[in-house]
Amino acid sequence: EEAASATSPSAVSRRFVARTRTALSELMTRDLSALGIVVLMIDGIVFADRCCVVALGICADGSKVPLGLFLGDTENKKVVRALLGDLVKRGLKADSGLLVVIDGAKALDRAVRAVFGPAALIQRCTVHKRRGVASHLPKDEQKWVDRRLAKAFNCPDPAIGVHLAEDLACQLETRWPEAAASVREGLYDMFSIRRLKVSDRLARSLSCTNAVESMISVLRCTTRNIKRWRDDEMIKRWAAAGMLNAERSFRRVKGCNDMGTLIAGLSRHAASVILESETAKVA
Repeated sequence: EEAASATSPSAVSRRFVARTRTALSELMTRDLSALGIVVLMIDGIVFADRCCVVALGICADGSKVPLGLFLGDTENKKVVRALLGDLVKRGLKADSGLLVVIDGAKALDRAVRAVFGPAALIQRCTVHKRRGVASHLPKDEQKWVDRRLAKAFNCPDPAIGVHLAEDLACQLETRWPEAAASVREGLYDMFSIRRLKVSDRLARSLSCTNAVESMISVLRCTTRNIKRWRDDEMIKRWAAAGMLNAERSFRRVKGCNDMGTLIAGLSRHAASVILESETAKVA
């Protein structure tokens, strides 16, 4: 008993707080300029009525990197713009092309366009779109519509894919106009990755937000035993710890061998945007 020692719960708590503060600082001060990020994925997770918007980057070699987070009341344009502005300050650029993968949230779309302009290509998540369309249909009609949508989104030729989706919307117009409107909404952005002529495997990987949602699932698992969130600082500390914990199990994106094609396609897009801008100035 004289030689025994113990660590009090308060001491353990202090050490954990110190380490999670270090994790938050590490995440939010990363230099992004040397990472070669070509794909950005954004999504949100709610803690105690606070929305934590998180960002995941995919580098030129297909590796995944947590980039940062920002806290707000909702997943609104102001919060997303603040997050994107912080990423830009730390070195994220869209000058040579950037693919931004988002779900169907309009706030994300507006914020990305406001910060990066036309240089960034927006890819809407096909999985979220399919779920959204299904929510406007009776249960016994959902399966065949989902099959038709999946066929359209997975078509290697984006022009044919758009035609298939528009044809489906016409079929739904009379009986389920809300579902038809949902199919048409943002339809052009559903095929951004297909227009870059990448392999089917890479296109499937980058046409949805599964990668960032996988990181969020690890974050949820990391924070599953917390019953009371004291303040915003606690939320950010735990979120950063969860994101860095997820990073340890990251693998390269499926189809990463074709990342060169993606980079070339994004570069062509960025060059065309610059050309259009210069032409408009001359005119």
